Amino acid sequence: MKDKVLLCSSVRSVLLSMAAPRSLVVDSGMRLVMDEEKNGEDSPTTKKPIGAKLEGKFPLSRWEFAVAVAVFLVFSTGLFCIYLTMPAADYGKIKLPRTIADLRLLKDHLVTYANIYPAKFILGYCSTYIFMQTFMIPGTIFMSLLAGALFGVIRGLFLVVFNATAGASSCYFLSKLIGRPVVTWLWPEKLKFFQAEIAKRRDKLLNYMLFLRITPTLPNLFINLASPIVDIPFHVFFLATVVGLIPASYITVRAGLALGDLKSVKDLYDFKTLSVLFLIGFISIFPTLLKRKRIYE
Repeated sequence: MKDKVLLCSSVRSVLLSMAAPRSLVVDSGMRLVMDEEKNGEDSPTTKKPIGAKLEGKFPLSRWEFAVAVAVFLVFSTGLFCIYLTMPAADYGKIKLPRTIADLRLLKDHLVTYANIYPAKFILGYCSTYIFMQTFMIPGTIFMSLLAGALFGVIRGLFLVVFNATAGASSCYFLSKLIGRPVVTWLWPEKLKFFQAEIAKRRDKLLNYMLFLRITPTLPNLFINLASPIVDIPFHVFFLATVVGLIPASYITVRAGLALGDLKSVKDLYDFKTLSVLFLIGFISIFPTLLKRKRIYE
């Protein structure tokens, strides 16, 4: 009897010893699979939704960040070289205006300088404007007001539209190169909305882009950055920018003629002005609405 008990105990021990490695392998395998799945979620090669926002992570890779810094240094070097060729001013360093009071003071200093050195001043003005527009530096509205104060409505409007279009085009190509992660990181929901609207209006894309440029429906900064991401062709972007910026630029340049009466930038776009802009915008998008109505009928 004791022998049978000892035999059963021995068999049981052997079975347990044989099963232990298997369970260990299964447990290790399960843990390995779980670890791989967990790591796969954080892998940079893992595909994420178009509108996903990267919480707590810098959106640019090392290569993209290096490209952004290189482009910025090239533009900065060119702008610095242009400044070196300009004659020295009597009043010292030029400060970019941040308020209407700063703009009045700058305008009083630059009137004589612009009259003495018109070509070099325009070159410096255009370079500064395009640089600010390319790298999304706030303050271009003050540059537009300054153009009206120094050059009048016709020349000022031409300069503003030219510089704004050139800067927006540079921003377009910069965003096409490295802008997708930045826009997705900053405005995920707005980008998905914009992409859906563009997809619905592919046949009349120019009219829709004109509407966006004329009216303050979407910020120009967002339009410049998001357009290449949602596959808006450059020729459509360019034409919409050139034509669509004229109404708002005219209002700003004309306001520059009377800087003394302007108290704040907010005074530029009152209810009457916004109504006019939206009216022009609806006229530009009217062919699209008319075509939809015919299709429905």
